[in-house]
Amino acid sequence: MKRIANQWKDYECCDAGDGEKLERWQNIILRRPDPQAVWKRTEHAGWNRVHAHYHRSNRGGGSWEFKQAVPETWTVSYKELTFKVSPTGFKHTGLFPEQAVNWDWMQSKIRKAKAAGRPVRILNLFAYTGGATMACASAGADEVVHVDASKGMVQWAKENMTLSHLENRTIRFIVDDVLKFVAREKRRGHTYQGILMDPPSYGRGPNGEVWKLEDQINELVNACLEILDDDALFLLVNSYTTGFSSIVLENILRTTVLRCHPKGYVFAGEVGLPITQDHMILPCGIYGAWSDEDDEVQNSL
Repeated sequence: MKRIANQWKDYECCDAGDGEKLERWQNIILRRPDPQAVWKRTEHAGWNRVHAHYHRSNRGGGSWEFKQAVPETWTVSYKELTFKVSPTGFKHTGLFPEQAVNWDWMQSKIRKAKAAGRPVRILNLFAYTGGATMACASAGADEVVHVDASKGMVQWAKENMTLSHLENRTIRFIVDDVLKFVAREKRRGHTYQGILMDPPSYGRGPNGEVWKLEDQINELVNACLEILDDDALFLLVNSYTTGFSSIVLENILRTTVLRCHPKGYVFAGEVGLPITQDHMILPCGIYGAWSDEDDEVQNSL
């Protein structure tokens, strides 16, 4: 099943194809590589009227070609949230707009739980610049714990907290290796009603710890199960690993979370963005989720 982030006003995927995507971020037009956009794109003038174009290098990495004046940073808003964006040296902008559909889902669950008087503590792992952190805090979570190995990304997340006027919310920012932090939370006896994670395909922790998704995803999910509250709302896993099927995530959650929380539901699928030019969908990774309720349009049970 698909989750499509179609509620944006400040962001738009204008077109995609031939390994690239054409995007509007507020009033800035960017042209960036996208490995999923392998179909032939339409030819129109918009592709050559961009503010900046990211070119990949044959040696790896790449660089931006600025064709018009682009500020070093600017902001985009999604509903009540505001985020800083910036064209980084790794082609990213500091925000994954397709994840807005998951923000909406988590916010709905948090608001419903709070209306019923339930406590809601959220743990965001591999939390990056905090899009999901701000969404959960804005929805009324009692506490959101934001964990990422990069000091720079955590600082960026703090800026997003200020931009979204969430300074009065209880948000804890932690720079740490995710598995080590989860193990400490277990020893402390801390539990969470919602856990979400966006693990990289490959990465290193702050002390050089090596992370490979296929080697450690089972260990990570099982570790999180130890701190998932008995009265949990959800556990959400996102992945951008090419060739890593959503069925894999579904099977992992069925054999872990569902066995410990059999009254819940497991579902999985793709996350995408609508493409304005031809009304197609740009695939933007996969998700797998356990929920305490059957709150998908279709569930996999």
